[in-house]
Amino acid sequence: MQDKFLSAAFGLALSLGVAATAMASPEEDRKAVAALDTEFQAAVKHHDVATIDRILHDGMILILGDGRVVTREDHLQAARERAIQYEVQDEDPGTQVVRVWGDTAVVTARLWIKGTKNGESFDRRLWFSDTYARTPQGWKYVFGQASLKLPDPPAK
Repeated sequence: MQDKFLSAAFGLALSLGVAATAMASPEEDRKAVAALDTEFQAAVKHHDVATIDRILHDGMILILGDGRVVTREDHLQAARERAIQYEVQDEDPGTQVVRVWGDTAVVTARLWIKGTKNGESFDRRLWFSDTYARTPQGWKYVFGQASLKLPDPPAK
């Protein structure tokens, strides 16, 4: 009987310990999501299909400034096809802000993208918001919005 009690107590303590470590502080969550979104931007730049696949939620969608919808599969296909060659696909330093509310986090940042698509050059900046949800598999990118091209900065 005592063995059953000790076994149950150990199981409860173990499960409570696992639950406690699964919940990070808001600051730890903020840092984790910031790093994950930066990792996602790099994965897009380098056509890293495995990383994009790991980060995106199965139902993920991105709404572009002109109203087009980009799905998870669209992201993966673009990485596989490599039709876009990025010279730059980076958040402008100091623009990233991550806000966390429980199991939801939103990343906003200004993105600089420069490269070629189907032989045509592009060079533009835009603002985006990426929404992440905490899932049993960790933080997943579930929804995004990207602005239209920002106006060019004034000439100096």
